[in-house]
Amino acid sequence: MNSILLDTIQGKAHKRPPMWFMRQAGRVLPNYNALRVKHSFREMMADKSLGAKVTLMPVYDLGVDAAILFSDILVIPVAMGMELNWTDKGPVFPEPLSSFPSPVSRLQPDPAKLEYIYEVIDEVIRLRPADIPLIGFCGAPLTTLCYMLQGISSNGNFPDAVKFLYRYKAEAQKLIDAVTELSVHYARKQIEHGIEIFQLFETHAGLLPVEMYMELFMPAVQRIANVVRAEGIPFIFFPKGFGTGLQYITPELCDMVSIDWQMPLVHARKMVHPEVGLQGNIDPRLLYADQELIANELENLKTFFAENPRWILNLGHGFLPDTPYENAKYMADWVNNTDWSK
Repeated sequence: MNSILLDTIQGKAHKRPPMWFMRQAGRVLPNYNALRVKHSFREMMADKSLGAKVTLMPVYDLGVDAAILFSDILVIPVAMGMELNWTDKGPVFPEPLSSFPSPVSRLQPDPAKLEYIYEVIDEVIRLRPADIPLIGFCGAPLTTLCYMLQGISSNGNFPDAVKFLYRYKAEAQKLIDAVTELSVHYARKQIEHGIEIFQLFETHAGLLPVEMYMELFMPAVQRIANVVRAEGIPFIFFPKGFGTGLQYITPELCDMVSIDWQMPLVHARKMVHPEVGLQGNIDPRLLYADQELIANELENLKTFFAENPRWILNLGHGFLPDTPYENAKYMADWVNNTDWSK
C-alpha cells in the first residue's frame, strides 16, 4: 500500500506529516450527525454497511490519511458477559464488578460476541480508497477495567476502581489476565481481517503512579503489543497522562507512542527512546479558537516536524462532541495544503 502514514511509521520521510484524529468518525462530522438521527450508536456499530460508512466518512469529509474502525473500547467487557446500557450521560454497567466479592467469577468471555465487528472491517477493506490504511484498536487493560469496576463513566477519577486495585491486587491480577486474554484474541482477529495498524488506548494511564502502572499493567500491554507486532503490524500505544512514565517507552514495546496535550512534544521526544516515533498532541480545545489562532499553532509545529519527521499529527485525545466542523476541516486542509518546508 502506498500510504504516507505507513511510510512515516517505517521511517520514510515525506514533505508533510501524516494526519488522522482520534474520534474522527463521530459528532464532529455533520454527515455523522445526520445518520445519528436515524440510527443509534449501537446500531451503527453493529451494521456492517453503516459501520463501514462511518469509518470511512472522515476520509472524505476531512481528508485524513487513515480510517480508524468505528467501534468502542467497551466491546470487550460486553463480550465478557457484562450488561452495558447506553444512556444520555454515556455508557453504564448496572452491575459493576467492584460490588462483587469474586468479580472474575462473574465473567463469561465469549469471543463470538465480537464477530460482527470483523464484518465491519471486511466491508471497510472492500470499500476504502487504495491508499488509506485501516487502524484497528482496543482499550488497554487499565482503562477497560476502570469501566468494568466502576460501572459508570461520569466520574473520570474512577474512585471505586482505583480503590479495588489497591485493596485486592491478587483479584485485580486475575481480572487483568482475563481482559488481556480476550484483547489478544480481538487484536489477532482484527489483523486477520485486514487492519494495517493497531492502536492501544490507555486513556486513563494517569490514574495510577507510574511505578504501580509498570508493575500491574505494563506486562499486559507488552503481551498485546508482542502479538500485534509478531504479525508485522505497527503498534501505537496511547498512555494518556503517563507523564514521566514516557521514559519507559522503548522500541521493544511499540513503534509509535501517542502523546497527550499536557506533555510538550519536545519534552516527550527527549524522554521517549529515539527509535520510537511520536504521535499527537494538539489540544482538542484549540478547535474552539478562531482559525487564525489554529493556523498559528500549526505553524509552530513546522520546526518540530523538520527535526522529527517520524511524527504523526493527531490530537492529544479525541475530538470533543461540540467541536465546530468548520475548524476541524480548516485544520485538516491546512495540514494537507501547507508547505511544511518553510
